[in-house]
Amino acid sequence: MSYVNELLQIYDRNQDKIGVIEYRGDTPYTLLPPFHTTVTAQITVTIDQNGTFMRAERVEANDKLTIIPVSEKSGSRTAGKEPHPLCDNLRYLAGDYPEYYKDDGSCFSLYIEQLQKWEQSEFCHEKVKAIYQYLKKKTLLHDLVCAEVIRLDEKNQIDEKEKIQTIPQPKAFVRFIIRSAMIQPDDNCPDECWKDRTLQESYIAYTREQQKEKGLCYLTGNRETISYLHPKKIRNEGDGAKLISANDSQNFTYRGRFSNKEEAFAVGSETSQKMHNTLKWLIRKQGTFFHTLTLVTWESESLRMPAWEKDTDTIGEEYESSLSSWDDEEEIEIDENPISAREFYQALRGYGKRVNQTSMMYLLGFDAATPGRLAMVEDKALNASQYLENIKKWHEECGWLHTKRKNGKDHVFHGMVGVKDIADILFGIENKGILEIVDENGKRLYAEVAKRLLPCIWNGQHISYDYVQKAVDKASMPLSYKERKNWERVLTLACSMVKKQRKERNREEWNVALDRKETDRSYLYGRMLAVAEKIEESTYSETDKGRVTNARRYMNTFSQRPFDTWMVIEESIQPYLTKLKRDRIKQYNYYEKELHEIQNTFDVKTFKNNSKLDGLYLLGFHSQWYEMTCGKQNIENKKEEE
Repeated sequence: MSYVNELLQIYDRNQDKIGVIEYRGDTPYTLLPPFHTTVTAQITVTIDQNGTFMRAERVEANDKLTIIPVSEKSGSRTAGKEPHPLCDNLRYLAGDYPEYYKDDGSCFSLYIEQLQKWEQSEFCHEKVKAIYQYLKKKTLLHDLVCAEVIRLDEKNQIDEKEKIQTIPQPKAFVRFIIRSAMIQPDDNCPDECWKDRTLQESYIAYTREQQKEKGLCYLTGNRETISYLHPKKIRNEGDGAKLISANDSQNFTYRGRFSNKEEAFAVGSETSQKMHNTLKWLIRKQGTFFHTLTLVTWESESLRMPAWEKDTDTIGEEYESSLSSWDDEEEIEIDENPISAREFYQALRGYGKRVNQTSMMYLLGFDAATPGRLAMVEDKALNASQYLENIKKWHEECGWLHTKRKNGKDHVFHGMVGVKDIADILFGIENKGILEIVDENGKRLYAEVAKRLLPCIWNGQHISYDYVQKAVDKASMPLSYKERKNWERVLTLACSMVKKQRKERNREEWNVALDRKETDRSYLYGRMLAVAEKIEESTYSETDKGRVTNARRYMNTFSQRPFDTWMVIEESIQPYLTKLKRDRIKQYNYYEKELHEIQNTFDVKTFKNNSKLDGLYLLGFHSQWYEMTCGKQNIENKKEEE
């Protein structure tokens, strides 16, 4: 398990990040100390060093992430009564809870007894003393009611309908601030309990002292205190699924191989804590989520690397945004496509300069078949240089023109779209003008697409035939889309996939630039279809812009029986050619020339061949369309001769 050692090394290398709350966008995250976890708190109570109540307030939604100490059992609790060592919900902390809510008070008894042991130990902290002195008075709920933080109903009981951050009042989680006598609190010892590293170290030492019996850790080979209760909240703060778990006492799980869980596995307590905490930190810091599937990648030296699942434009953009903290890069001359991929190649070159021969890339993937169990579905390791080469290969061999929304505008880029976009294009429907997977059950397809494409991008394996064919089939049905831009997204994705497949199978090179010498039957038929569409579109008035051309109307049939269908399309465009000949002779001559050129390139036998076209016809269609619309020979942008 190389990833285990890697995770442990990352933890040791990032000691300065332990307990520091950082943000990814608006989402907070932190590298947890051992024997700690994070919760979302709803109430903050401020007391002084002597345990005297000062004030209380509801926690703002953007400040709710809270680091708390946990015991082995409390960190894994579900329905049982297992108090956290310091901070917890009202049921555990409030000695007067039964006065305001139906409860037997047993949770408070368990909590205060546990807190007293810590308070009376040699590892006690001043903040622990203050909290113990305050809570043993059993006035917490009374103080919260007086402070108008907790609201009562007409029976003077906690109003269950009232919520704090979507959490019902009886289940509200409480954290503490201890006001010290110091005018300015020490940076290493802030008033907030969840930020105090000295308090965290106190609990770590207290826990280690209690751990006596040691055994062999199966992961590291070291002798340490063994734990059979492991952390949850791996993918997110609400995640109850565990990666390591064995709680079956009926001999069902082990099926006669082992008599007990001790024989099946044994993981050191601190090893488990460090491994899980590092994993949670990496996932929140740089993980990618495809519905229930969570994927996280990292480089062995913690260097920034391009994200395998992003589109070409984003990879270049993210590199450009980081250049302020990196050395200036030399310019790279690339001019092989209508829209240059200079930024992308510059990014890969920049990343490549920072890795060495021993640098490794790691990827772990997690998914949950049931709410309580988490499975590791992906485990990959790859030399960093090879990873960059494979990323380059994917985007290069799939390179085509694509459009995406960027800063509120349509942005055209050369390369390949991202993995989530591929899922939306292949399996999504039109929703509010965009293609996306809407159905909740259908969102599982995000994970399926990611798992199918991961080997293609990460390891350079061949693209799946069924995905290519699905893209071609969908692109051949433009009438399925209300918005033309959505169909064009499908079309360009199909072109990318067909291009890559032809490269893999036949070692053929295809580009957006129109190849006028190409004699492939499918390619030529695609070119003719594009010309037919432009002939009709060029005669449309402003009121006709939304009209579907005959070329698009017959496109699916054309792909199945091209010769027969072309006879129909050719006849249908004659009125439009006549109109162009009368009103815009220059355009008429241009389109006639294009059609004659294509037809003359055909072999007579292949032209009359009525068999199904392969996906290459889409490349011919789009390249011809692009040439006529945006290329050097764009007739529409030229002035008509008087």
